[in-house]
Amino acid sequence: MKIVHRLYLADFFKLLLLIACGLSLLASLIDLIGNIDEFLPSKPSIGSLVLYAGFNFPKFFLYLLPMSVLICSLFTFSQAARRKEIIAIKAAGGRLRMLYRPFVISGVLISMGAFFISEVVAPDFSTRAAELRTRLEGRGKMTVLSSGDLWIKDKKGNPVKIALYVPDRKVARGVIIFVQGETFLKQTITAKKATWDAGRWVLEDVTVLTHETGKSEELGNMEYRDLDSPDIFSREMKTSGEMGIAELYRYIQRLRAAGFHNIKLFVDLHAKVSFPLINVFMMFLGISLAGRAKMNSGLFTAGMGLGVSLLYWFGYTFSLSIGYAGIVPPFLAAWAVPFVFGSFALYLLATMPE
Repeated sequence: MKIVHRLYLADFFKLLLLIACGLSLLASLIDLIGNIDEFLPSKPSIGSLVLYAGFNFPKFFLYLLPMSVLICSLFTFSQAARRKEIIAIKAAGGRLRMLYRPFVISGVLISMGAFFISEVVAPDFSTRAAELRTRLEGRGKMTVLSSGDLWIKDKKGNPVKIALYVPDRKVARGVIIFVQGETFLKQTITAKKATWDAGRWVLEDVTVLTHETGKSEELGNMEYRDLDSPDIFSREMKTSGEMGIAELYRYIQRLRAAGFHNIKLFVDLHAKVSFPLINVFMMFLGISLAGRAKMNSGLFTAGMGLGVSLLYWFGYTFSLSIGYAGIVPPFLAAWAVPFVFGSFALYLLATMPE
């Protein structure tokens, strides 16, 4: 049985790498082609374009891995059944559960690997892709993130520090503007809150400290027109896909402490755990379906795997969408579809006839 295990596992992983990497590479190139018009004005080098596609590869690999696992497990065992190898194993006294055990373990390991990619590799590469995209579009990097704070220069070149920015509300908290004189720091303008309103920033609870005289003045609210529109923040801030679980959780806590409750981020936080787990369920589903259905055609096998994968994607995306809208709790939005598919896959695996 160990020899059979090694042969089937080798076939499975060879096919998995071929399909998952091939589809991910294709998706990366399609994404590059879709953005090429925005890159051409800056006359980028071929190496930069290839690097941009490479930085997006882990993200697409993570998305396409569940479908690849399902198709490869279906194909491996449907081909074994077509060649009568399953019958030969049964005739020799082998048990199917023993045959499938290494694949169950492999499914768990693949899910763990997907979680590692989701937590470590994909966020780092997505951040690099966003930075490279900024350069390819010919835009200078206007913002700097340091220890959770956002730094930017206003239209007059004065440094501005923002402790927290909420993109969907266009609200900034903890704003400090360092107004520079010719040779020294002239003023420090501090505001507890800044809101984008009718094309200009309105600072609230403002304190102006004049360094030359040491005088501090409370102004209440004031307009500040020397700071660019919030689009510059939204464009260059990290998305949830560019953060790991710990970083996303800290950002959510900072928003909560500032009085903001972003449901979408809570859904994304749960999805970062539930999404990689589907790989092991796809493995269970592929084994179970291959053991129950007669699939004599490789094209039919691929079609079934693609159909089941699309059914999962539509269900999962819809579930996340209603979670973003606040119709269902974030936990339920991220876990409902994986739970249904996982329960169904486990049931099929447990009741599969020997």
